[in-house]
Amino acid sequence: MRQNMFRLAPSTTLPALAALLALAIACAPAPPVAEEAAPATHADLLQLFEDFRVFQEPEIVDGAPDYTAEAMERQRQELEDYKRRLHAIDISEWTVSDQIDHHLVRAEMNGLDFHHRVTRPWSRDPAFYLMSQGGAGPAMSGFRSLFRGDPPFDEAELAEYRTTLQAVPKVYEQAKSNLTEAVPDLGGIAIWAAPREARIYEGIADDLAEHHPELVADAEAARDAVLGFGAWVEENKPSWSGTAGIGKENYDWWLRNVHLSPYGWEESRMIVEQEYNRLVTFLALEEHRNRDLPPFDIADTPQKYADNLHEALAYVVDFLRDGEVMTVPDWVDPTDYSDPDEPPEPLPSDTSIDHKAREREILPGETHEYVGHMLDGQRLDRDDRPIRGADRRFNMEWMRMEGWAVALEELMMQAGVLDERPRRGREVEYLMNISHMSLALPDLAMHANLITFDESRALCAALMSKGWSQENERMVWYEMESNLRFPGFHTGVVVGKAHFMKLFRERAMQLGDQFVLRDFIDEFLAGGIIPISLIRWEMTGYDDEIRFLLGEDDVPNRVFDPALQLADRL
Repeated sequence: MRQNMFRLAPSTTLPALAALLALAIACAPAPPVAEEAAPATHADLLQLFEDFRVFQEPEIVDGAPDYTAEAMERQRQELEDYKRRLHAIDISEWTVSDQIDHHLVRAEMNGLDFHHRVTRPWSRDPAFYLMSQGGAGPAMSGFRSLFRGDPPFDEAELAEYRTTLQAVPKVYEQAKSNLTEAVPDLGGIAIWAAPREARIYEGIADDLAEHHPELVADAEAARDAVLGFGAWVEENKPSWSGTAGIGKENYDWWLRNVHLSPYGWEESRMIVEQEYNRLVTFLALEEHRNRDLPPFDIADTPQKYADNLHEALAYVVDFLRDGEVMTVPDWVDPTDYSDPDEPPEPLPSDTSIDHKAREREILPGETHEYVGHMLDGQRLDRDDRPIRGADRRFNMEWMRMEGWAVALEELMMQAGVLDERPRRGREVEYLMNISHMSLALPDLAMHANLITFDESRALCAALMSKGWSQENERMVWYEMESNLRFPGFHTGVVVGKAHFMKLFRERAMQLGDQFVLRDFIDEFLAGGIIPISLIRWEMTGYDDEIRFLLGEDDVPNRVFDPALQLADRL
């Protein structure tokens, strides 16, 4: 029955999916490792954090990271010592800010623990070894450096580049031995991605030919190794079994103990479905309201697209500053994102939902990318707090980063950023938000093992309005494989926005007439790129979510506002 359900027409697919998704039961997180607490300082925590960051890195053997079963078992056992050291630290008298650092370190340790207990990408996921696919191991970032940096290299750079390039075939030889639990759906992603990665190495060989011709053979050997690995996966995939989804219970644990989200699988499903209902309804109302307006003015040339982009970037920065939405620091410069003096880039040959939206109304999408992401990154570069300002591992930053960026799309519209622009741009904003739902629901369904990877792509297309997504287009492949390989990937986008709006409501109710939008946004951003539950605790003083995540309360008390307390008791 499951196999056929997702081949039905979209009108029958969605109710069937909802019925299946409603079967989930959310699970409480496991309590932390018990250990007698002892006095310690924040400096002790910082040293532990630094030690743990080094510990996460796999050993490098003959130029390649060691992900063999023996090496991973050693790491798993030694991880328990780090967890005991962390839980032995008594933070009861620490400031909230210092306690937040402790929770960040705890969540990161939980992330590595989850990788060993559940996902085990080094033994289950062939795409883990494809550097362009974002290998989940920190050591793989060194190999992704091959795809950055342009020749010519100086002597030291050349030596490092040669060593890394020559290690690529060793990675794939090791992978064939390591993948003892490989899963068919994950194998299919590697088969799809391997030829694309091989073309990257072909480009590297071309780039090296002029300045470093002695490395061309190494680049070609790396290309051949990737293609050989893809062929090996294709040959062995029929003998593999198992499902790639982690299951609802594990999904709950991952969200609550690594992402520090109070919302598990079931709560996330409800949030996504309600948002989907709302957005499709609002789109239909907006289209009705605009029914007599002329069609969209499509940016169908590179120059027109580039002109729209640069106008939108300047416009949105002025709106944020002059509209007192948030403080715009002096270092903000839209030309960091796109320089008007540079030639316009060609339009994409295979247009995705993102491009379809941007060629009609570019501002919401670029607000997401520029204000939501680039400024976030530039702000992080200036954050010198050693734990809070560090890069997050295991996608711990995802709900905060994407929740903020996606919230900007619609909330800026409600604040008036589109008021002076063509009215039909509001339709584009709703379509962009609907696309997030079309990516999130398959994420939930795949990890509940209700649908396969192929079915997820069909479902994504069925959920997207206007036929703006197709199951075989590159974007849909990429987003669905991201969902499957990184649990909560697109669900976190939607739930992160909902969590941000909850904090918005709580802070506005808490401060009443003293609430100032710019102060709220500034304070939120100053919290850093960390889970929203921690930012909320610091901003409002409400610690119910943290107590829930620690297993101290059965459910978080989600109502604090005086105006709602009576309704909560009733």
